[in-house]
Amino acid sequence: MLTSTLDASLIVLNAKAASAEEAIGLLAARLEAAGRVRPSYGPAVIERERTMPTGLPLGAINAAIPHTDREHVLAPAVALAVLDEPVPFASMDDPDERIAVRLVFALALTDKDAQITMLQSIMGLLQDQSVLEGIAAAHSPDEVLSLISA
Repeated sequence: MLTSTLDASLIVLNAKAASAEEAIGLLAARLEAAGRVRPSYGPAVIERERTMPTGLPLGAINAAIPHTDREHVLAPAVALAVLDEPVPFASMDDPDERIAVRLVFALALTDKDAQITMLQSIMGLLQDQSVLEGIAAAHSPDEVLSLISA
C-alpha cells in the first residue's frame, strides 16, 4: 500500500530542517504543491503532533509518522523526508521524551481504515534497520522506492 501512495516527487532526500515543525512544513508544502492536500494540512499536522506525537525510537535511525484528519486531504498520499541531520520529535510512547528523527513519513489519507493499514505497512518497514539505513543513504527517490517495494 505504501508504494501506491508514495511517488518519487514526494520524496525529499538530504532535507534540511531545524525542527519537527520545519520538517512537517517541508512535506506539507510538497504535498500541497502536488495537489494532494489543502493549505490547512501543514498547520493541522503540526497542531496534532503537539498533542499526539509520532516519534518512534527504532535504534540507529529513528522515524516519525505525522498525520492529521482527512478533512485536510484532497487525495491519498505519503511524503517522505530523509533529513540530513536528525531533528527532535516527541516520542509516541512518552511525549516528554525527545527522539532524534531522520525519517519523516507524512501521511495524507482520506479513509480511516486506509490510515490503519498504512500505519501497519510503515511500521513493518520500520522494523528492518537495514532498510532504514538504505533509505537514509539513498541517492535518489527511485532508490528509496525500490528499497520500500523490495
